[in-house]
Amino acid sequence: MNIENLTQDAVALLCRLIRIPRTSREEEAAADMLEHVMREEYGMDVQRHINNLWCIAPGYDATRKTLLLNAHIDTVKPTDSWKRAPYNACIENDTIYGLGSNDDGASLVSLLQTFRVLMNERLPYNLIFAASAEEEVSGKNGMELLLGFLPKIDVALVGEPTGMQPAIAEKGLMVLDVTARGTSGHAARNEGDNAIYHAMDDIAWFRNFRFPEESPLLGQVKMTVTIVNAGTQHNVIPSECTFTVDIRSNELYSNEALYNIIRENIRSEISARSFRLSSSCIDTKHPLVAKAVALGRTPFGSPTLSDQALMRFPSMKMGPGESSRSHTADEYVRIEEINEAIAIYLSMLRDLVL
Repeated sequence: MNIENLTQDAVALLCRLIRIPRTSREEEAAADMLEHVMREEYGMDVQRHINNLWCIAPGYDATRKTLLLNAHIDTVKPTDSWKRAPYNACIENDTIYGLGSNDDGASLVSLLQTFRVLMNERLPYNLIFAASAEEEVSGKNGMELLLGFLPKIDVALVGEPTGMQPAIAEKGLMVLDVTARGTSGHAARNEGDNAIYHAMDDIAWFRNFRFPEESPLLGQVKMTVTIVNAGTQHNVIPSECTFTVDIRSNELYSNEALYNIIRENIRSEISARSFRLSSSCIDTKHPLVAKAVALGRTPFGSPTLSDQALMRFPSMKMGPGESSRSHTADEYVRIEEINEAIAIYLSMLRDLVL
């Protein structure tokens, strides 16, 4: 099939996908449709666990290296500010409007069409396509679970809206729940130990501290206090103040290392919700990166999280659309972006030697 025919099929499939609500943990109907298309219309030997789908190209050889093509099925919930119907899949001129059109439907259908072609070609590596669930909530029944069913992966191409530029590093995420403690007392008297004041000292530390290791691609580790709660009524000194910190790590620190440094520098108690969402990077000399550069693509570091955070092997993020459109009202992607994506994916992967 030529690029134009593949693009037509990708656009038709994307419109079908948009019309099925598929917010995180509610992807079953969309996975049903995709499974049917992959099996019955494309002739793929598709496998499924919960709402994750994957297909291993024929001729798998455990002695060869393996490339994973991945994009996610799920979306965020539509905001109240949508002016269009989020599930209508409206096409105007060259533009497809609809929830999940940009994030991550365009990458999903583009990579699927790419796999559809390459699964029947003789490649010097194994090829796997995987459509994962629960990416938007970093759920445990998505990529983290799916990887347990796949053979050893050597490198992944993760489809996310990057304007078809290769993101070769991605920030990780750690969320801290912090508790400052004091002693309650009457606000009218000089008694008690105000937990808010202890929290303020630690919040100032989070605001002002700079970790010394700065990444050339991802910059500094970023810490942001996002939620603060304290007090029961105006005349009672609060004995407890809790706050939440959003931490975006670079590839030079593990989440565990950041946690230990923070614990040594603040007075409050801290608890990490998870260490599992790590920063990721791929060597600039990796063959996958080199192929992208040879096609005129420009590597960069991405501040946004994806399923890469759960991959413990090299990965590169690259897909049609723009990250700035993700999670916004009246989300859209352009048909020409899907066309370009399929063409670039095929050019990158046909001559790739891992």
